[in-house]
Amino acid sequence: MTGSRNSFPGVSDADWGDWRWQQRHMLRTAADLERLVHLTPEERRGLEGAAGRFRVGATPYYASLMDPHHPACPVRMQVIPVAAEVEEAPGDLRDPLGEDGRRPVRAVVHKYPDRVLFLAADHCAVYCRHCTRRRITGGEEGAFDRDSAAEGIAYVRAHPEVRDVIVSGGDPLALADERIGWLLEELRAISHVQILRLATRAPVVNPMRVTDGLAAFFRRLAPLFVVTHFNHPKECTDEARAACERLVDRGVPVENQTVLLRRVNSAPRTIADLNQRLLAWRVRPYYLHQGDLAEGTAHLRTPLATGLEILERLRGHTSGLAVPHLAVDLPGGAGKVTLQPGWLLGPGDPDVPPAVATGSAAAPGRARGHWFRSWRGRPVFYPEPLETDCTCPYDEVFYGEHAARREGGSGW
Repeated sequence: MTGSRNSFPGVSDADWGDWRWQQRHMLRTAADLERLVHLTPEERRGLEGAAGRFRVGATPYYASLMDPHHPACPVRMQVIPVAAEVEEAPGDLRDPLGEDGRRPVRAVVHKYPDRVLFLAADHCAVYCRHCTRRRITGGEEGAFDRDSAAEGIAYVRAHPEVRDVIVSGGDPLALADERIGWLLEELRAISHVQILRLATRAPVVNPMRVTDGLAAFFRRLAPLFVVTHFNHPKECTDEARAACERLVDRGVPVENQTVLLRRVNSAPRTIADLNQRLLAWRVRPYYLHQGDLAEGTAHLRTPLATGLEILERLRGHTSGLAVPHLAVDLPGGAGKVTLQPGWLLGPGDPDVPPAVATGSAAAPGRARGHWFRSWRGRPVFYPEPLETDCTCPYDEVFYGEHAARREGGSGW
């Protein structure tokens, strides 16, 4: 599948392939979108309600992937708001991840001990209907200028416990090469920053942005990981594949975080297909995110049981590389946790059926252990070892008190 230019007559190859042209010509209004799709009454009400509240916009490339006739098209559902987006729902939060109270300076969110989120931009090449930072990408705060970035860099420099910086926004690759290049080089120059991550949808929504020059620049900043955001196989175009492979061919690891969206990708077949395609491109499926409680997104959220069912249906039926972590970012800034299907049935005697084995001591001569449910649904007993001391004596030698102090400690 490839992006179609049929609805953009007169656009030259040079313009279509220019990421700047794509961003300058984003489709933002009902009139723009009507060039490509037959808007439903629900979509028209959504566009009217979003005006002045949530940004709407998509590059011509990404918009060209929308099905003009089917409102349930997964790309269309990520681009065009519907009436439900402006309805209040129980649990909706303006700041669902509790980030604003953990911003010591405007551009930095410091929630975890050893890593920070660095907000580089307030705008994107596509404004996703499920965006968790729509309070920022709505433009209410204003742009992140060079002064706010310099303040953020100074904060990271002054906090030696920060080993990992995730550059996000908005989309940092909506910025020009010079601006994002300056920011990344400044962060890489900080001695205690070991890892840089750059979170971007550019390979999905504006793959022209990933030029040979950008990929080569990222390689010079190693270790730098690009974390992107494919949600559906319909987004897996030739252009998107070329963008991802341009990065990995240069030695830049690319990982994917999918957001679980009701009626967009909330089926095991869809997630399996997506992740298998990404693996073929050497893109690693990393997280399957439960939708955050961002205001206006309740109609896209799934029950927690849906994500667990998807993982259960994947396990054993596809490569373990294609099975992501199911992540829930807890409200109020409590942090991210991961869930797995319930494979562990309980401890007990190997001769006792799992329904009865609830932790009673094993009979003499029989091993203690645990009952598991295999991916085929069969109960399987796993014995516990006799020796249970799991301390690591050589750690005292290898890490040593002075070495640990010299490295700033690990926090363990």
